Amino acid sequence: MTITDAAEATELIAGARERIDALDDRIIGLVQERMAVSAVVQETRIASGGRRVNLSRELEVLSHYRDALGRPGTSLAMTLLELCRGRI
Repeated sequence: MTITDAAEATELIAGARERIDALDDRIIGLVQERMAVSAVVQETRIASGGRRVNLSRELEVLSHYRDALGRPGTSLAMTLLELCRGRI
């Protein structure tokens, strides 16, 4: 790699990292929004005499993430579910 190539690579990496940081900020915001919506669902379900957790719905979420992202998607979905509804 020449000095020019190294400088270009450094600039490209810096730009990509800025984009990743911006994406991470958006993802965090979306997760926080998901948590708030989930709280409304749980509160409404409990207020209407239901259970806090709907396991069949959680299985749908797990399947959706697995289908879209493969096996690691299941782990990601489990983490999201725990963030949104707490531990069961």
